[in-house]
Order: sequence, then structure tokens, then C-alpha cells
Amino acid sequence: MSEEKKENKKTQDLASNTKDGTGKTMTTNQGVKVNDTNNSLKAGERGATLLEDFILREKITHFDHERIPERIVHARGSGAHGVFELYESQEEVTKAGIFTDTTRKTPVFVRFSTVAGNKGSADLARDVRGFATKFYTEEGIFDLVGNNMPIFFIQDSMKFPDLIHAVKPEPDKDIPQAASAHDTFYDFVSRTTETLHNHIWVMSDRAIPRSFRMMEGFGIHTFRLINAEGKSHFVKFHWKPLLGTHSITWDEAVKIHGADSDFHRRDLWDAIDSGEYPEWELGFQIIPEEDEHKFDFDILDPTKLIPEEMVPVKRVGKMTLNRNPDNFFAETEQVAFHPGHVVPGIDFSNDPLLQGRLFSYTDTQLSRLGSPNFHEIPINRPINPTHNNQRDAQMRMTVDKGKTAYFPNSIGGGCPHLAKMAQGGFTSYEERIDARKIRARSTSFNDHYSQPALFYRSLTDWEQQHVADAYTFELGKCTYDHIKQRMLYVINQIDNDLAIKVADGLGMQIPSEIEQPVNQAIGADADPADHQPGPKKEYLKKSEALSLTHLNSDSIATRKIAFLVGDGFDGEQVMKMKKALTEKNAMVHLVATHGGTVKCDHDKDHKVDAALLTTESVLYDAVYLPGGSKSIKALTEAPKSIKFINETLKHCKAFAAEKDTTALLDKTAINLFEDDAAILIGKQPEQFIKQIAAHRNWVRQPKAMSIPV
Repeated sequence: MSEEKKENKKTQDLASNTKDGTGKTMTTNQGVKVNDTNNSLKAGERGATLLEDFILREKITHFDHERIPERIVHARGSGAHGVFELYESQEEVTKAGIFTDTTRKTPVFVRFSTVAGNKGSADLARDVRGFATKFYTEEGIFDLVGNNMPIFFIQDSMKFPDLIHAVKPEPDKDIPQAASAHDTFYDFVSRTTETLHNHIWVMSDRAIPRSFRMMEGFGIHTFRLINAEGKSHFVKFHWKPLLGTHSITWDEAVKIHGADSDFHRRDLWDAIDSGEYPEWELGFQIIPEEDEHKFDFDILDPTKLIPEEMVPVKRVGKMTLNRNPDNFFAETEQVAFHPGHVVPGIDFSNDPLLQGRLFSYTDTQLSRLGSPNFHEIPINRPINPTHNNQRDAQMRMTVDKGKTAYFPNSIGGGCPHLAKMAQGGFTSYEERIDARKIRARSTSFNDHYSQPALFYRSLTDWEQQHVADAYTFELGKCTYDHIKQRMLYVINQIDNDLAIKVADGLGMQIPSEIEQPVNQAIGADADPADHQPGPKKEYLKKSEALSLTHLNSDSIATRKIAFLVGDGFDGEQVMKMKKALTEKNAMVHLVATHGGTVKCDHDKDHKVDAALLTTESVLYDAVYLPGGSKSIKALTEAPKSIKFINETLKHCKAFAAEKDTTALLDKTAINLFEDDAAILIGKQPEQFIKQIAAHRNWVRQPKAMSIPV
């Protein structure tokens, strides 16, 4: 190999920053070979450790600094690599190559997260979920930093510290962790009525998703798309999961916390590891600039969504997550998202929350990652070459050559030179601005009740009941009666039926009036009475896209099905059902009365995936009970098998059993349910598959609530 090639390879190796230690000799970080990493250098075997032990100091120092400050919000996350592919060119609305070039396969990295909890909190908290996507485009990084809910709590970034301070653990006792059910949060919400729309979403089942793979994602803000002619369109970004949008019940979430606090993390990793790659379609809601003011709400208000019945979502491409991270810290923890990372063809609107985020995210990354060079961390690097005059600072990894670090210059030949617009240079949209400097908010943002009411009206009966139960639980954790009363008052402005249910659950009356909250829209000299929430409007009766009922999928891929067995189970029945389910890419787990292996009626050993004592029904999407008299007898003598089945019924999941299982079924609550479409005794696998795909049979819920488990 020539010296030039050796040097190029050395440079490439340095640039890649990837390591595989297989078969390699241990060295220090300076490349010095190490022959003992178990013992420090001492003055004799029992003597003091010597300060000169540079190997010890390097090892301990690195360990001491292995943790960086966790994110203030979205601290607990899980990530994956993938690819985005465009269906057809969107050149009529944007010049961004990622949305015009159908030959590309754009690499992506996605991080899902909870918002309020710290890194050590559990996955199933009732919370908003972060859904942030980093596109490594040929023109640079584009970060779409959103959530699994299409709106946010507040309208102006000035209020963000107040929101987070209110929802985080109360500072006097630092509890509760990863929970909004406490006084300070509801004190804030009840006095800041712009929060009510996002808040009712958090009270819905959207806040406890079945899986990261089964939740929608939204860019939240209104952005701009700019085409080659310089024409602007407003856009809302949507991610639509191809597995459908599914959630779990609060009772399940509480139990999953104890059974598997890493439930969502494990689910995402296992699905990708098994080759069942999660997929989402990216959708645009396009609003021509001339239609900006045609709605009964302000499209720049981040607490408002645009109903899909008014502006349909156009699906423009598909994202597939197909690779788990190699190292959680290096990738998932160090990835740095920023809504200000855009490429030519994408630009910002005057959404006041978005405008504040454009500052805040840089400031956050500087604090968390310790240097303006966070873009040089491998997970954050663009795939296209970067050239500029920025130098130095902590953790600089690029070794820049030459004399010049300024522009313009002649010594360096004027390089790096500026890109012209025709060469793909970024240019901001030339929006006309003629306004006074003012610390205030548009009165067009003052409608705080119409969209929460639309959301609640759009839900099915069972979804509405879940919302009422969530409000009752959360407010029941508050200790100040005046906060509960104020919340009942504002809930009543959303929907009287909802307020009645919550008031009954709390044993309180709905107040007819309260001291009016002072909203943030007021300026220094404004009259607070002029800026109270406006009258509730009904510009749409219902929006089907807001209800989980209408967001299902026919697929049962990656659904986990528990086969409840004991020694002597009917092997032919199990093989038939397993074949039918796995052909649809479901995951079958043998849950037995003991661990190790379990024998079928042909005396053949089968590996047990989980013993009854080590797992819970809440970790599975459906349950199948095969026959075999010996197996049924063993399960009947194991009390947890009855609990396992009863919980499956309680949570409205699909349950299938063979006809010769009645000795066990008679001890369960199954006789409470007649003609239940999702309880299948002696039926064919195809019928079971159909019910699993339906996710839950919520018609069962009123009776199921009475099952003791």
C-alpha cells in the first residue's frame, strides 16, 4: 500500500470514529498498550497507590465523566436508525431534495421519548411522547422535532419554563416523578387555559401508547415549504404508523410499570432485532399562503390542529426503522436535535413557540454536550462535507489546515466560497414585515375551548370514559380544593357531560363561576378582561382522525400472543395456531407453569419463553389456551393462570381457547360475557387473527370493570 493510501486510510479511520475491539490489544486512549487493567500501581503489594499511575487515572477519570447532564425534558428515550423514501416528487411546493428526488434513500435516526420523567423513570407514564427524526440529506441535516400529539400546551415559548417547572416534581419534596397528577401542574393548567387542548389529549389514551411503533407523530408547528420559484406554502407534518395507532388502559400501564419498566424500549429493540421493521408514512397538510386566514382559528397557534376533514393529509413517503443503535450512549443519548436544522426548501413560520425553540435548542445542546462542536459527534454529523471558518472550542475533532479562518480572504483563494442560490444555497423566505415591537399576543390565539371540545366530541364512548377517569384520577391526587374547583370550571367550559363525570368521581360540585385566570396574552398596559378565553365555536361536529377507533390496521405483525400451557398440552392444536399467527408475523410466546422446557402430549420438549410467575398478561396483546387434559389440570392448580386469563378479559383483549379447556375456564370470569366477538372458544385461527387486529373489544369494558384481579 502506498504512503498516500495509508495516510488516506488513517484519515478515514479517524473520521469514522467507529471501533470494534474484537481481536485487538488493549491500549490507553493515547494508544499505549496495557498489560494489566485489574490492579493499580502501588508502593508494594499492600502499599499506597501511586499518583503516577496514568493508566488508573485515565480509566477512573473517564468513568467519572461518563454521564452527561440529562435532557431537562425528553430525558428518557429510545432510538433507531432507518431510511426515508419518497413516493413522488413534491416539487410543486418545495425544492428540498429529500421531497423532490425519488431515487434517494435518505438515512434517518429517530428518537422516541417521554417528556416529564428523568432518565430512570418508567416507560408507561401518562405523558406526551417525543417523536424526533434526523434526516441526513444530501443538502445537510433536517430535524423534524415533534411529539405524538399534534399540538402543544402553550402558545409562546416565554411560558415554557413555567410549564416544565409546574409539571416536574414539586421542588420542596422532589415528587412525583414522571407524573402530572399533582398540585403545581393543575394550578398552572387551571390558570393557563391555552393548555387545555394538549392537556385533554394527555388525559386520553394517546398518552399511554401500546408501542412507539404504534403511535402517530406530528411536527406540531406550522412550517413553510418553498418551491424553486420562491413560492411559499404552509405545511403541517404528520407521521402515520402502518401498524395502526393503538394504546393501552391505565390499569395495564400501572401493572406494566412493575412487570417491565422498559416495556417500550424493549418492544422497539425486539421488533427491529427480529426483522419486523416499524414503518410510518410521512404526510403533508398543505395550506396555500393565501388561505392563511380562512380558518376559525389561527394556523400559527401551536395549541391548534388543522382537522384532516378541512385539510387532508397527503402521504408523500415512507420511513422504515431497520437498525438498532450499536451503542446507546454514543447514539441515542448524544444525538442532538434542533428544529432550526432545515435545508433549502423548508423554512419557518411566525409561530411564537417555534421561534423560541430556534434559540432554546442550541442553548440546551451547549449545556448538555459541553461544546459548540456537538455537530462533530458521529451521530450528529451530516453526510455531506462541511466547510466553514469555525475553529477551536472544546472537543474539536476536525483538524483544519491552512492559514485562513475568515471571510473574505485572498490567502486561501477566497475559500470556502459562498454558494449561490442556484447552487443550492439556503435563502430565507422574503416575508414582508411591517409591525411595531410589542410584548403581546394576537387575539386570534384566544380561543382555548373549541378544539378541546372538538377532540372530546370526536371520541367514542369508551374513549370519553377513559378521559373522565384520567381527570378524576389526576385531580384526586391534588390536595387543594380551590385547584380542583377551578379545573372543574374549565372542564365544564369544554364539555358539561365530561365535567359531571369528573365532579361525581371527586365528590364535588361544578362551580358556576370562579376568579377568572389572567392569560399571558396581555401586554403591560392591557386590560386582563379583554384577553380572557373567547367563546367556544363549533366549526366541525367531529373529526374521525382524532379517535383511535378509526386508526387501526389489519396487520397483527409483532403482536405478542401468550400461549398458556402446562405439561401435556395438545401439540397439534398449538402447532396449528402458531403457524397461522407467525405467518402473519405475530410473535408467539409459550407461557408455562414452570420455566425451562414443557412437554406436549407427544412427550416432545418445547422451550418455555416465560414462566407464569415471571410474567404478566399485561405484557401480551392476546392469549390462547390450548387443550390437553394434563395441561389444563396443571394450569387449574396454578392460581396465577386464572388471574392471567381474567386480566386478559378485563383489558378487553382477544382470547381464544379450545373446547376441552372448560375445567379451567369455569374458574375464570369468562361466563360474564356472552356473544363477545373477541372471546373465541373452539374457533378457527382466522377468527382469532381478526380480533387481534382489532386491538381491543371495548364493548366488553362495562362488564369487564367488575372482574377482580
